[in-house]
Amino acid sequence: MLRFLWLSVSVILFDQVTKLWILATFKEYEVVVIWPVFNLTLVYNKGAAFSFLANAGGWQLYFFIILALVLSVVMTVWLARLQRHEKFTAWGLGLIIGGAVGNLIDRLLYGKVVDFLQWHWGDYYWPSFNVADSAITIGVCLMLVDTFRPPRTDHQSG
Repeated sequence: MLRFLWLSVSVILFDQVTKLWILATFKEYEVVVIWPVFNLTLVYNKGAAFSFLANAGGWQLYFFIILALVLSVVMTVWLARLQRHEKFTAWGLGLIIGGAVGNLIDRLLYGKVVDFLQWHWGDYYWPSFNVADSAITIGVCLMLVDTFRPPRTDHQSG
């Protein structure tokens, strides 16, 4: 099932190209309204999702680098051991690995993650995110769906 690593590579490339474009085009906190509920804006995140540990004093950079490396290796081994019929899990792992590596590259290059997608409703703003974060979220959802699907029997084709 390692063939699903093409998905990881695609996520990494799309994530990095969009971040390079944002970095070349936007100043930090500059906002471009795309729709009344959606903006593009360059922000940086030194933490994890929802800026978790963003103000932890610097140690979190090394923690998240090590965590991303370890989890990427574990998920790649998991992907390699999947059976042919476990396609939802393979798609999910491919997306999660790509997202984890995309944000890992940011941490290694910039010491923080580049975020630029921003949804809002009125004065409520969802935390900004990026393509890698989206891939991780979709990947986790696919794996959750697979968890609730009935188990396949040997005579069912994948």
